[in-house]
Amino acid sequence: MREFSTPLTIEVPATGNLTDDVVANAREAADQAVFSRRVDGTWQDVTSATFLAEVSAVAKGLIAAGLEPGDRVALISKTRYEWTLLDYAIWFAGCVTVPVYETSSSEQVAWILRDSGARAVVAEGPEHMARVNEARGDLEHLNHVWSLADNAVDVLGRLGADISDADLETRRTTATPLDLATLIYTSGTTGRPKGCMLTHGNFMFELGVAVDELEKLFSTEGASTLLFLPLAHVFARIIQVGSVKSRTRLGHSADIKNLVADLQEFRPTFVLAVPRVFEKVFNTASQRAAADGKGKIFDRAAETAIAYSRGLDRGRPSLAVRAQHALFSRLVYGKLREALGGACEYAVSGGAPLGDRLGHFYRGIGLVVLEGYGLTETSAALTVNLPDATKIGTVGRPLPGTAVRVADDGELLFKGGQVFAGYWENEEATREALERDGWFHTGDVGEVDDEGFVRITGRKKEILVTAGGKNVAPAVLEDRLRAHALVSQCMVVGDGQPFIAALVTIDPESFPAWAEAHGKSGSVADLVDDPDLRAAVQSAVDDANKAVSKAESIRKFTILPEDWTEEGGQLTPSLKLKRNVVMREFREDVAALYPS
Repeated sequence: MREFSTPLTIEVPATGNLTDDVVANAREAADQAVFSRRVDGTWQDVTSATFLAEVSAVAKGLIAAGLEPGDRVALISKTRYEWTLLDYAIWFAGCVTVPVYETSSSEQVAWILRDSGARAVVAEGPEHMARVNEARGDLEHLNHVWSLADNAVDVLGRLGADISDADLETRRTTATPLDLATLIYTSGTTGRPKGCMLTHGNFMFELGVAVDELEKLFSTEGASTLLFLPLAHVFARIIQVGSVKSRTRLGHSADIKNLVADLQEFRPTFVLAVPRVFEKVFNTASQRAAADGKGKIFDRAAETAIAYSRGLDRGRPSLAVRAQHALFSRLVYGKLREALGGACEYAVSGGAPLGDRLGHFYRGIGLVVLEGYGLTETSAALTVNLPDATKIGTVGRPLPGTAVRVADDGELLFKGGQVFAGYWENEEATREALERDGWFHTGDVGEVDDEGFVRITGRKKEILVTAGGKNVAPAVLEDRLRAHALVSQCMVVGDGQPFIAALVTIDPESFPAWAEAHGKSGSVADLVDDPDLRAAVQSAVDDANKAVSKAESIRKFTILPEDWTEEGGQLTPSLKLKRNVVMREFREDVAALYPS
């Protein structure tokens, strides 16, 4: 059994809670802009003092409404300034935030509200209100529903006008590091979502070490980031809390359609995203270059960027690669960096493996992507690559105060102050995941090298075993396949079968340009058996197969007529594949790959 631990480098507070950062910011840097929010089309700064005043006013309203310490308050909204404002107001009132993805169905909303015992809900608009109201008849404990569209922030501010500052301070300081801060429901790739109990102490530990380790992101002069991932996801949430703690200027972008414009106006110094976003940026640039007749130049620029980054790992790129890199820096790389606002030096990637090729590509164009690893159950990051300690293809070393262990079956176990307190009112699930001595079973399979860098190789429950007894980790093939511009999603199959195969969907944004370039008419559904389209996907499969042995390689594939989406139910809100759903919906397509 292999084990590696990183010693704790800071003193983690034994008292207080997450609201202390807001109070300290207002006391020590009252006029510093800690947020920028979009108002009537322009970005307006919000100072530390203003944020404290707004949070306090909303918190007083929650207290006046009769909410008690420990009560759960659900929050369902897109990523926006008010999300963060309400999150801290809920904590100021001594309550517990229950985030709900704004894309959640009525059934999912009902389950989370019922399971958490939420006493109040703040929902964004009419659609969200309708889902809440649909479930409300069965929720006796739900006393209040407010809507941001109906000025919930102002309503709560007026409601709490008679609550004194002294009463608020008493309530604000009630929670200790041991008290619950939030119940985050896992996305639920299988079964009903479980509520992960994260304490104030979990967040304080996580951010204490992460902000210290990632000093170049959070502590450089003018540091800023634009959040566009859903704040219901722990990854975005931890960056929110880290930004408040470090006084990093934070903005919110609610609509992915406006993201490029928002990035160019906001000009963040670092961003966070899931790998699919980095894949999309690369594929979109590749397709645009091809459409402009510059596809070969882009391909050469991409290969040069990758070669340059690989050269850095060996000590120094060759003279020829450095010369090509200097040329493409002027012609190509600057335009790609401009897509992220032009001021971005770092990006943090999590949620799924990024893959070597994309990691090297982005470092090669001048954007260091720091890949990390963690789960909802671990308050986000357990490991992360650091600006001064990066090994592309890994998810970094354990954060200070964190230990990793590789079990005999390859499963990764972690221990540290960021590991959750258990699943809400689900002792059986807690016992399965959390050992008595604090080791958490991640369900992921991986390796730890001699320097402590962790590599994720697959999911324990997703390992396929072919009829020949070969164990295959689908993630290796799927990550490589999705890197192709035409491929949107894919799922490797073959459990109990004589060979490995794959279901593939086509990227709806890349397809029109490809079709025009190849003189094709019709939709993806019309062309699933088209020889040229199959040849393009075959090239992606051939490339993916280079990463595995012959016994693990994809022998056959099927192109599906429609893409898999969150709305369609095949992807989680964090864009992970729901394998059980795909297997159920496309079992006939899988069966057709293995004719008897």
